[in-house]
Amino acid sequence: MHGFWLAVGASAAWFALGGAADGQSALRIMTAKCPAGIQGKAYAGCGIAVTGGTPPYRFSVDGTDAAPPLPEGLSLDASSGVVSGAQIGGQGSYVPRIFVADSAGARVSRPIAFAIDGANRFLAGIFPANSIFHHRVDAASTGLPVDMSPAAPIFSGYQPESIKPFFGNAAYNSFPNGIPAFMVAYDQADVGVTTTVYQSYFKSGPIPANAPVEGTGHSTGDRHVLIYRAAGPGLHPALYEMWQGIYKGGPWTDSSNALWANANSNALTPQGNGTSDAAGLPVAPLLLNADEVIGSGSPAAPRGTVRHPVRFTLNHMLNYWVWPATQTAGVGSCATASGTIPVENEIFQAHPPVSCTMTGPAGEIYRLKASVATPACAASSPQAAVIITGFRNYGIILADNGDSGGLIGTPDARWHDADLSCLSSLILADFEPVNVSSLIVTNDSGVTKQ
Repeated sequence: MHGFWLAVGASAAWFALGGAADGQSALRIMTAKCPAGIQGKAYAGCGIAVTGGTPPYRFSVDGTDAAPPLPEGLSLDASSGVVSGAQIGGQGSYVPRIFVADSAGARVSRPIAFAIDGANRFLAGIFPANSIFHHRVDAASTGLPVDMSPAAPIFSGYQPESIKPFFGNAAYNSFPNGIPAFMVAYDQADVGVTTTVYQSYFKSGPIPANAPVEGTGHSTGDRHVLIYRAAGPGLHPALYEMWQGIYKGGPWTDSSNALWANANSNALTPQGNGTSDAAGLPVAPLLLNADEVIGSGSPAAPRGTVRHPVRFTLNHMLNYWVWPATQTAGVGSCATASGTIPVENEIFQAHPPVSCTMTGPAGEIYRLKASVATPACAASSPQAAVIITGFRNYGIILADNGDSGGLIGTPDARWHDADLSCLSSLILADFEPVNVSSLIVTNDSGVTKQ
């Protein structure tokens, strides 16, 4: 049997020549993982190594929802088995299943791992520095009091629940774990977007074909698509967010979307209109991301800071919202001395209800109590230590219904999952609601009194 090697980037593919009559061995895929990549950059390339069988070979990727596709922006050449891409859109850990068939009818498959570092530094610059989304809430430096409203606490039945990091490095059932975000240039071409269920702020947007989708395009879940368009001549930076985004080979569809047409302003979305999030909040700037945690350090020795409240979920929110949220999807009701407050409306920390049948309004910020000790595991979990400091200084913000204590971040190959597991040493009872009403300038703006 004869063969030759095909080198591609940092990898190589070996193709067998000869047939079964020459004592050909069984068809096998030898590659277990491909070279790592960086979101937004060109991919170095990967040749899928094959041995045995009867050439020529045909390569393909599992197209069912049982496995992820290749990282967004990459493609597989069916004849050569080379994976390439001019720009990686995805981020995190992907383990797609690759198939190879030979000319004699044999067909085998193997999961092959791809690790993609995110490129999310831009998230820290969304909205001005005086936005509530960048404002400290710790009592020591701000004097902000505990919110004593009967609506404010996390519901007692959820308080024993641990913090659960719903993001990381390890693939989640082979899929990237977390909500990705992607920055495009100011001149990224607009494409059509059709919204099928809820509100629509835009009917076209700069959403490229390689935009990463939460859970990938093979997901049947929330499929958030978060695109930040950079500023350019005559253009403000803008944030486009879709819920249940699906790429249709040119246009996109979604079930709802939201637009912050000037991400340098403090304008909130209109009261009651909602966004791609149940609380009417932006998703992207409230995600934990590896860039902010690592900072000027390294994944093993991070030197970053988290300077925003982190998006989290409860099984059920209260059926009202507080500033800076603009919408809700919850349960329960509240009342004033004069009667029940109509549900799905804003309530105010400065003028709280007198009673509620449920607690935890959308948009409430909760800070880690000063009396709660930092878990011992943080001493050997430096990424978690950075995040826990963020919990004390900027808190977590109730954004949606989901698993109680679900903490949301971006997928990224640089996360250390053992570090992130330390966060589960904290429970929701370790957090207290913060009364931020003294910071409000106007109800329709996220700007804060300094």
